[in-house]
Amino acid sequence: MGVLFAFMWSSAFSTARIIVLEIPPLTALTVRFAISGVLGIGLALIMGQSFKLNHRQWLGILLFGFCQNGIYLGANFVSMQWIEASLAAIIASTMPIQVAFLSALMFREKIGWIGVSGITSGFIGVLIIMSTRWNFGFELVGIILCIIASLALCIATLTVKQALLSNNLVMVVGLQMVVGFVFTLIPAVLFETIEPVDFSWQLFGAFIYQIIGPGLFGTWLWFKLVNRIGPTKASSFHFLNPFLGIAVAAFLLSEIITFRDFVGVFIITAGIIAVQLSKKPS
Repeated sequence: MGVLFAFMWSSAFSTARIIVLEIPPLTALTVRFAISGVLGIGLALIMGQSFKLNHRQWLGILLFGFCQNGIYLGANFVSMQWIEASLAAIIASTMPIQVAFLSALMFREKIGWIGVSGITSGFIGVLIIMSTRWNFGFELVGIILCIIASLALCIATLTVKQALLSNNLVMVVGLQMVVGFVFTLIPAVLFETIEPVDFSWQLFGAFIYQIIGPGLFGTWLWFKLVNRIGPTKASSFHFLNPFLGIAVAAFLLSEIITFRDFVGVFIITAGIIAVQLSKKPS
């Protein structure tokens, strides 16, 4: 289950890159959220699930939908107009490191010298990878958007935690898609123009995969994984994301992988492992 989630999470960046090269990013997300929301809520009703959720779960849906679907996916989709999918995946894969850093900063959580070294090495690894792609044009804007996106997902992880887990899990997934739809609809209408789209089987396949894979099934899978083994153990599967992110991008998009990328991925993975080890009881 964890390996499948890691693959779907990593492959989402490459398929998103295929989409945003043909369709304005926020428009594409608005359509994806609308379809995913209808499918998710419809499936939940067929399964006998309802809209009866407590106030904590409704707050979790709003916050998680806003942070993950609105800011995280919105910023990532926009950023991939200018940067490679592999770079976006690598930046996002540092989320466990960022969660540990924010936990120590906001909640005074003690992570010890192992955790500190993991956080430091993780950011060093990202800088090594970005050093081959860095310029002061639109790529810099894309990198900044990816960092903002990752931070938004960290905040959602820290504040929501178990609030979304319930017996109505499919309904919860569908409802947070609706939140994402509302958040992206207004800027899509105001700032984007739709031009004739050159539909291809690659674009169609990427869009369908985004809706069914990372959109519905991937989100459901993440919540089930957290519910089954806990957030700390579940996040350990992010170890696979740097490697899977650049591997999928190389396979689908023929993106070039350099030796420096491998060095950076190794350092980031070591940093994530160190952060996870720092969370284990003595």
